[in-house]
Amino acid sequence: MGADGAQIGIRPLPEALNLARELDLDLVEVADKANPPVCRIMDYGKYKYEAAQKAKESRRKSTNVVIKEMKYRPKIGAGDFTTKTKKVEKFLGEGHKVKVTIMFRGREMAHPELGKKILDHVAEEVAHLARVEVYPKLDGRNMIMVLAPDKKAQAAHAAAQKEAEAEAASAGSPTPEAPAAAPATAEAPDTAEAPAETAGTDPDVGPDAAAS
Repeated sequence: MGADGAQIGIRPLPEALNLARELDLDLVEVADKANPPVCRIMDYGKYKYEAAQKAKESRRKSTNVVIKEMKYRPKIGAGDFTTKTKKVEKFLGEGHKVKVTIMFRGREMAHPELGKKILDHVAEEVAHLARVEVYPKLDGRNMIMVLAPDKKAQAAHAAAQKEAEAEAASAGSPTPEAPAAAPATAEAPDTAEAPAETAGTDPDVGPDAAAS
């Protein structure tokens, strides 16, 4: 196989080596189990470097996904619940898994249903971002649940938000103005009378009164 990936057919080993040398490249065996073995002309140093970079990138991506933990109490207040759940959403949005832990103390252990109710509520609040990977279960004095990012749910939520924003923008756009009324063409009859002389007249006296 040539440097450009094209097949160059079956060649004797000395001829194949000469072809590689002419191109200042290497002859690398890529399939030793084949009959005859398959070789490729390439820059072996560049190939090893690119392979190492791909492996490094793969390791970097795999180590970025970590499990975060958020702890709740069975009698948590509404404000604390909202604050903690917002942080859970943030972790999930960053691609992390989240371990949600309910911490029981003393007699609270007698009411595990309270912890289960909180975990179910958390799962409902983040359903647009995650799915339940490990369902609620007791672990010593704690109850745990593990959430994992759900790309399908996130994509559906993003699409719904975009559609809602488009509808809101469409509803808020100004309506076209109604056409102005056509000006009247008929002239009103002129009913104005000549002004009467008012100098020296008494407003309480009618027009027929004689001057004294």
